[in-house]
Amino acid sequence: MKLFILIAFFSSFFFLAHNCYAQPKYEFRAAWIATVDNIDWPSRGNFNTDSQRREFIRILDMHQRNGMNAVVVQIRPAADAFYPSQYEPWSEWLTGKQGRPPSPYYDPLEFMIAETHKRGMEFHAWCNPYRAVFRIGVSTIAPTHITKLHPEWFLTYGDTKYFDPGNKEVQQFVTNVIRDIVKRYDVDAIHFDDYFYPYRIAGKEFPDYASYAKYGNGMNKEDWRRSNTDSIIVMLGKAIKEEKKFCRFGISPFGIWRNVSKDSLGSNTKAGQTNYDDLYADIVLWLKNGWIDYVVPQLYFEFGHRAAPYGILLDWWNKHSYGRHCYIGLGIFNANKNVEWRDKTMLPRQIDSLRDAANVQGMVFFSSKSFEKNPNGWSDSLRNHYFKTPALIAPMDWIDTAKAHTPITNTKYNKKDSVLSASLQKGLIDDEIKGFAIYKADAENFNSDSSAIFAFIPFADDAKFNLKVSSLGRGKRLTYFFVTAVSRTNVESKPVLMFSY
Repeated sequence: MKLFILIAFFSSFFFLAHNCYAQPKYEFRAAWIATVDNIDWPSRGNFNTDSQRREFIRILDMHQRNGMNAVVVQIRPAADAFYPSQYEPWSEWLTGKQGRPPSPYYDPLEFMIAETHKRGMEFHAWCNPYRAVFRIGVSTIAPTHITKLHPEWFLTYGDTKYFDPGNKEVQQFVTNVIRDIVKRYDVDAIHFDDYFYPYRIAGKEFPDYASYAKYGNGMNKEDWRRSNTDSIIVMLGKAIKEEKKFCRFGISPFGIWRNVSKDSLGSNTKAGQTNYDDLYADIVLWLKNGWIDYVVPQLYFEFGHRAAPYGILLDWWNKHSYGRHCYIGLGIFNANKNVEWRDKTMLPRQIDSLRDAANVQGMVFFSSKSFEKNPNGWSDSLRNHYFKTPALIAPMDWIDTAKAHTPITNTKYNKKDSVLSASLQKGLIDDEIKGFAIYKADAENFNSDSSAIFAFIPFADDAKFNLKVSSLGRGKRLTYFFVTAVSRTNVESKPVLMFSY
């Protein structure tokens, strides 16, 4: 039979995919959704529960249309919460006043996770590690905020109040917050940004004198600060895996670990501040020791940047991920800010380059709102070209290698409408799967490991794959459609033939 139109239909969603371009089977494709200061969601002044829900659904639908398979959503921007927490008050950016619950009441985190998973996408819960008061004198602070309960834990630097990273009680408190999230919510990952020690303010020293005097143990201050950041990373990783061994732990650092002028292992850059020397975050150590599962360096620079060229940094991270996953943070927000970013080929060339890097498994875009105006046509470019074919997220062998059970299919042919239909079910009722990968092949000896995905169907009790076909054509080669089940940890089952014609 001759294919003339493809409709992949299941529940109330559909994915359309054509193999027009050679595209990767595995690729992490995500957008950061920032809540701090209402950057992305909810929009400023939108404190209505129903309106917030509709707005988040519109955001998810936009990213799904553009081909994303994950979102990284900020749920703890400043020692506050976008979920009911015994440790921290409701966020002012959710309800207008810190500590005020949503009205009518709902759990935004539970809602966001459910809507994300319904679309077959992953939900990475983004938390800021140590920011406590975003703008002193401007931010509303609830009586139950930790800065009120334990003022001795905090340091003021510029117009922001931070947890003291050298305080052992602080490290335990932050670990307890994260453990609580992982225990109670079905998050696919915990994601931390780059604000461990704050970026330097010229002429001002971070005022951690007291904790250094108490805990320094004769170390120089720089090494002691790095050891503090190492300690919280180890504590967080341990707590996450104790609660859910399949939950991943990722860090999104500033794009430069160290300049080569300071360290022969560093990148050929001239950054004014670096992770190691200024933010006291030794990302290389964490990757080497396997303390984190993935890294998302923020490479928001253009090709030819005078201090930090994109290509040089991409190559450096490609060579220094040490077997952990590396996703590149791309700055779509830079669109049209200068002559380089007015070049419509900038973002496409960056994607092409990272796809050529053997140890890079995907990308994350900052931030969500940038996509709404389709800058330089880049949303169209993703939807119609780069992400036109669905991609799975590569599994992490150190976390899980167990395959999902082969799915059960039940195929029917509607002669009146010329539609082949396959219902899709889990192979084992206890399997936790995110969905079904559909493959199109020209031969029966099909190898799913080396084949691009034709369509992806999120898991649902009534999941279906429908194909509209024309009448039988004599002398034509058979076309085969296979399906695999994809586990929550992104490990595929063996493929099973759905139908051929």
